[in-house]
This record gives sequence, structure tokens and C-alpha cells, in this order.
Amino acid sequence: MTALTTTCEVRWADLDPNGHARHTAFMDWATHSRLVAFASVGVTTALFQELGVGPVIFREETDYLREVSGADRITIAVEFTGASPDWKHWRIRHILTRQDGVHCATVVVRGAWFNLRERKVTVPPERLAQACQALPRAADFEVLDRGSRQA
Repeated sequence: MTALTTTCEVRWADLDPNGHARHTAFMDWATHSRLVAFASVGVTTALFQELGVGPVIFREETDYLREVSGADRITIAVEFTGASPDWKHWRIRHILTRQDGVHCATVVVRGAWFNLRERKVTVPPERLAQACQALPRAADFEVLDRGSRQA
């Protein structure tokens, strides 16, 4: 399955004093695209509340490759690059591309599912695990070792 894509406008508020996208705008676009991807398989913020489980991010890493200005539109491709066998831990890659086709950044997040009542990392409910199975996997997807922090 190919990556799911979302397009975002670069807003004035996304720019820094140099006139290009501030570093946190890239994370905002990645977060937005991730939530759109989950919603595409029926996993909405309302479902997170209903299930009492939501995503938690342990690490967010960005490679900034090219400048993004206020005149740009950004397309973000989202795909899983890894998950533990029980989907408790996961890793997602976001490829950000400008409207001119230039790959401008890559954001990789490492996270897990978080029980909102118990306040701890948890194996997701079956409904959530099945939804994860339906989302696109990268060609380099790998099964993550449960005992490691590589997720």
C-alpha cells in the first residue's frame, strides 16, 4: 500500500523572522497528517476518547532538507516504518514535499499507545490494532523487538 498523503498550506504563522518555515511548523504538519491518516481508517480523536487510549510520542526527529517559504504548499506522505508484533510501539515516517516536487523534510516519530485512565503505555484495543494494520507500511517496514526502545 502506498503512503497516505495530506496537503497543508504554509500560513503566515508558520514562518520565522527569516521568512521561511519555522522548525516547529514541520512537526505541526506531521502531526496533522498523522491524525488525517488515522481518521482515514476510522480512528478519530473521538474514538481515542471512547477507547480510553491515545498516541504518545517518545521521539520526534526531523531532517530539514530544503527551505519552505510562505508561497509553498506542503504534501506530507505518511507510512509506518515499524511496529511491535502487538502494535504497542510503532514508528512512523512523514515525507514532506513542496508543491514544486522538492523533498524538503523527513520527520520520523517513535511512539506507542497510551492508556488515558491508567496513564501508562499499553497494548491497543483490538479495534485500534486492526486500524493500524490497515494503514500503509513502508517498503523498509520492520517488526520491532518488544524489549527494545527502537520503536
